Amino acid sequence: MMEPVHRIDGDGANPVEGKVVYDLPKLLWNLGMILSAVIFAPLTFSLGSFSMFLVLTYFSLLIGHSAGMHRLMIHRTYECHPVIEKILIYIGVLVGMSGPYGIIQIHDTRDWAQRHEKCHDFFSHKRGYLNDLWWQLTSKFIFKDPPALKIEAKYSSDNFYRWLEATWRYHQLLLAIALYYLGGWAFVVWGIFVRVSVSVVGHWSITYFCHNPGPGVWRVKNASVQASNIPGLGVLTYGECWHNNHHAFPESAQIGIEPGQCDPAWRFIEILSRLGLAKNIGKPRPEEHRDDLHKIS
Repeated sequence: MMEPVHRIDGDGANPVEGKVVYDLPKLLWNLGMILSAVIFAPLTFSLGSFSMFLVLTYFSLLIGHSAGMHRLMIHRTYECHPVIEKILIYIGVLVGMSGPYGIIQIHDTRDWAQRHEKCHDFFSHKRGYLNDLWWQLTSKFIFKDPPALKIEAKYSSDNFYRWLEATWRYHQLLLAIALYYLGGWAFVVWGIFVRVSVSVVGHWSITYFCHNPGPGVWRVKNASVQASNIPGLGVLTYGECWHNNHHAFPESAQIGIEPGQCDPAWRFIEILSRLGLAKNIGKPRPEEHRDDLHKIS
């Protein structure tokens, strides 16, 4: 298994002090998508456009975000050929949340803050659901003493990923052209506006509820934020709902590690492995390396 990547230098940084401010590009992107979906989706609904939306949303999140951006790019829980990796991360960009560097920054900063004894509510998701969702859709956190983020050269020096980061919003236009030729404006509305809105709102909703009501079986010592497992949502969330497991074992490509915990993204990674397209697949670390964990009986 590959060594974990440490991108955050928190020396002298403070995860509590700072303020939430509006992020205009983020606000315009997310609320623009949502408003367009609310206005145009009822006018263009058809069984074909709705079916396309379901399939495209599910598999772009499963393959691109969960298996690609989250488990491969962020946590390095497995390896695959660079071309396959770029395809997976490109599909993740098409989800419409951010570019590759932006996703790393969002995730790693939040994870760093949560593993302190105290952190701001922006990272702990301890405000009400609507308050938290509004923050995540429209705002950013300005630290008084910020941590430093250093993305490894594998991504930061790669021209393809630099291009994706600079142009990630525009790739919706390329997809929109393809959708238009397949099904007209209905496919554009449901395949772009509705899909991106549901993907982004759904992502932050699952993130919120996975941190509320609190800890599951595993407790990370000295961390202010403990995650929960949410039974029954494995298929819908690609296995990301087993978030207590993920907090405990971020090195594992399999998040649904207990019997009965459905994890579709893990099944996809298994398929890649069987085809010889994935290797060095991470599993939960052994008992002797779990000093940072306490298991609640």
